[in-house]
Amino acid sequence: MKGVYFITGIDTNIGKSYATGWLARELMQRNVKVITQKLIQTGNDSISEDIALHRRIMHVPQLFPEDWEQLTYPIIYTYPASPHLAAEIDHYTTDMSVATKATKVLAARYDVVLLEGAGGPMVPLTRDLLTIDYVAGQGYPVILVTSGRLGSINHTLLSIEAITRRGLQLHSVIYNRYPSTDTLIENDTVEYLHNFLAENYPDTLFLEMPEIILPNDK
Repeated sequence: MKGVYFITGIDTNIGKSYATGWLARELMQRNVKVITQKLIQTGNDSISEDIALHRRIMHVPQLFPEDWEQLTYPIIYTYPASPHLAAEIDHYTTDMSVATKATKVLAARYDVVLLEGAGGPMVPLTRDLLTIDYVAGQGYPVILVTSGRLGSINHTLLSIEAITRRGLQLHSVIYNRYPSTDTLIENDTVEYLHNFLAENYPDTLFLEMPEIILPNDK
């Protein structure tokens, strides 16, 4: 891997932040110089909680200098809502060039930038710009996080269709089993998605994410 990869999910709370931190940790263990970034953080008023979670999963004892520079969370809003609404509540007009410039700075310093979005690929960043259209404008390969909960097959295929229609590369699909709800559905979902990708997207990686245990969760 080399360059910027955009990490999105089929829905909110699907495990994007865990997947981003886990993938960064895996790359670090292979001596890849990697950093994570949050495109737009909502629901925070100081540091990004998602960036802080990435660092814990990565087993990084302290924040990166780029975190203190706010390059890893260049746009942050206080209300926990979709970015377009959170910006309006905070009385800001979102300037996506701020995020684009921050990503370019990180890409110049690191081999890999894992850029986590907010919610799913069709989430509006502004009233006039969807997340997926911003990503298409930048040409970032996409990593899609899915799960085994009921409805995930439908949401995954819809997300893949939207990604494909915009000519984006589906680099990989990360399957998150946790928290487990129904093993029968989960096992069938992983088999179905694995076969679907093998037949229709043979160059796309299918990765199963293990359960993430954080130090203070033990």
